[in-house]
Amino acid sequence: MCGRFDQSQTARNYANAFGWTDAVFDSESEPAYNVAPGTYRPVMHVQDGERRVDDVFWSYQARWAQGKVPVCINARMEKLTNRYWRALLKKGRGVVAAEGWYEWTGEKGHKQPWHIHRKDGKPIYMLALANFGGFEQNRAEAGFVLITDDASGGMLDIHDRRPVVLDAADAALWLDPALSPEEAAELARRAALPPEAFAWHMVSTAVNRASADGPQIVAPVPEPDRQ
Repeated sequence: MCGRFDQSQTARNYANAFGWTDAVFDSESEPAYNVAPGTYRPVMHVQDGERRVDDVFWSYQARWAQGKVPVCINARMEKLTNRYWRALLKKGRGVVAAEGWYEWTGEKGHKQPWHIHRKDGKPIYMLALANFGGFEQNRAEAGFVLITDDASGGMLDIHDRRPVVLDAADAALWLDPALSPEEAAELARRAALPPEAFAWHMVSTAVNRASADGPQIVAPVPEPDRQ
């Protein structure tokens, strides 16, 4: 899964790196090294032919699903075409740009956090699904989730799931409204960056606190921090 990520550059910097110098911004989110679910974060998407960067709530629950389906922060790639996600796959595709994400290893009570990022230092472009409309009862009705896939095949030995990350060109294609849901799902499977595109290092257990922030969060530590 992906439960935290590092989005420590501004939304405008990420959009410029993506080639979206003409994007319309409705984002007031500040850069954050330790983004947690339940916060509003900038999501890139295309709406009515317009490139947009809007703040969206990280967590999603369909309006009809209250009491039936729990609030989600991730969507499994193998389930994208089922009833729950299909409408968002058609009209709610987004991209969340970041520096990297966090995973944990070890036993409960002794978890060691890791920062995972591209080896070449470029931003990561994580695929997302979102309801970019409004909500009536719960903020999660108008939220987003990150798409995850099986992390087998040598990816880190840290967690069994990882966010689906694409290169900028493929991520831009994912956002193309002309792409059908089936084509979008196939693109996500086919174009996801392989394990060898990533590097990782241990970071302080300070990241365990959702309120913790700052560059020290991502600094490598030579040994597991057990404090």
